[in-house]
Amino acid sequence: MTRRLVAPVVLAALLAALPARADPPDNPDPFFGRDKALHFGFSAALASGAYGASTLAGLDGRANRVAVGMAVALGAGYTKEILDAAGFGTPSWKDFAWDLIGTAVGLGVSLAIDYALSPSPTEKSGRPAPAR
Repeated sequence: MTRRLVAPVVLAALLAALPARADPPDNPDPFFGRDKALHFGFSAALASGAYGASTLAGLDGRANRVAVGMAVALGAGYTKEILDAAGFGTPSWKDFAWDLIGTAVGLGVSLAIDYALSPSPTEKSGRPAPAR
């Protein structure tokens, strides 16, 4: 289980190591702006919510649940950027980059919780798990 937690921990460490201000102060679309935090938060919430909902709906397989969470979160972010490009806002690749990061973090947290709460193969069957 600890190997599965490495990617989210490394991602969090990399994000913490990024400089606080990478853009010039007069940049109208800074990489660390307030709207980027909103993109990150909503994407993480959508990804983890869709993962959880697909679990409750009985979808088998973690990979399938990850695909559902990823499709919902990235689909929403992509749709938002398409609407912005159509004249309903200002499109930004930086917004979508934060959608990707938020989706990865939301799914990482969901997987970590899923692994922590799922019974091991031994607990499910009462027999020892097969050797790998």
